Amino acid sequence: MTENYLTLLEESLRRKLQVMAEIQEYNLRQQKIFQSGDGDMDQFDEAIAEKGDLIDKLALLDSGFEKLYAQVAEQLKGNRSKYAAQIAVLKGLVAEVTETGVAIQAQEARNKKLIEDYFRREREGIREGRKSSKAAINYYKNMNKSSVVMPYFMDSKK
Repeated sequence: MTENYLTLLEESLRRKLQVMAEIQEYNLRQQKIFQSGDGDMDQFDEAIAEKGDLIDKLALLDSGFEKLYAQVAEQLKGNRSKYAAQIAVLKGLVAEVTETGVAIQAQEARNKKLIEDYFRREREGIREGRKSSKAAINYYKNMNKSSVVMPYFMDSKK
């Protein structure tokens, strides 16, 4: 029975690694979107939504793993040597999950910086556009007022 639980724990960790790999792929997509300079917001929104679903899957896998581990931990206390090979595999998978988690956090930090830079550039562009529009409107208003000027020199002998 314990072997079955250990196998389930191993499968859960392997699925978690697959989901984490998919998250890394979405992070790379997001990075490409903002490195290209265009910042296609539709693609970005799509990637965020899909990544949100993957994060939900990851949370579900985590909670299932924790519940299962709580059941198995009691049974393993006295028989660790009997299941040493499976425990070693699980430890290796946990280490891999941890490394992947750290890599994802690093990707997220880089993407956050790229996104902040993108929005800063966009805000500056909008600000410049406003300044240009305001200058054009002021010029237009001034030019309209100047065309109504009465002539100063007029022949009054007629």
